[in-house]
Amino acid sequence: MYKGRRIIALVPACNEEAKIGQVVARTDHALVDTVLVIDDGSTDDTASVARRKGARILSMEMRRGVGASLRAGLNFARKGDFDLCVIMAGNNKDDPSEIPRLLDPICDAGGDLVMGSRYLDGGSYGGDMPAYRKLATRLHPWLVSRFTGQRVTESTNGFRALKLTLLGDPRINLDQRWLDAYGLEVYLLWKVLKLGYQYREVPCTKLYPPRAIGNTKMKPITGWWSILRPIFLLGLGLRD
Repeated sequence: MYKGRRIIALVPACNEEAKIGQVVARTDHALVDTVLVIDDGSTDDTASVARRKGARILSMEMRRGVGASLRAGLNFARKGDFDLCVIMAGNNKDDPSEIPRLLDPICDAGGDLVMGSRYLDGGSYGGDMPAYRKLATRLHPWLVSRFTGQRVTESTNGFRALKLTLLGDPRINLDQRWLDAYGLEVYLLWKVLKLGYQYREVPCTKLYPPRAIGNTKMKPITGWWSILRPIFLLGLGLRD
């Protein structure tokens, strides 16, 4: 437990056998009650490596997408009577030692969704961050800010924490197939901002390994369209 709350960390992963063990091992298991790795149809040893390091495994059986994996993980968390959920990347780009930064605004100040931002003072992004991602991770939050009327500096970073009771609001409908890829996290942020929930950003570190090692599975066109789509569909009232 952390400050009297039961915490679950959700880690969606697909073919991350070289990195997932570090993610699980670096997570303080005295802080996080359960680390749940959602195995999104991996064809390598992602699941077995994570299990050996102490994670629980939720298998998607076939590749469904990060949004579908997170939906399954969030459903697991709600049924498991956890209070708060932390989301981390399966490719070791987040720093688990920064988890308290996400949890404190919820536990101490009644926040609902807290997102890590590499662009706040005290935040950083190290390593080989591709140029197109530098541009995209600046443009996307600008668009979200314009459409929602609330300023955000990050909108695509998956490193975040939330109250699981938030998902009991019938106006937040994660069970939509168009959110199966990267759009689910953007959709949830949008709903929090528009429905008047308490949103906070905290500085965080994002680490990009050398491109030769591989730092993302997102395709520049289709992947980024799945992240942009919620802004336009929700902003124009074409989806709810």
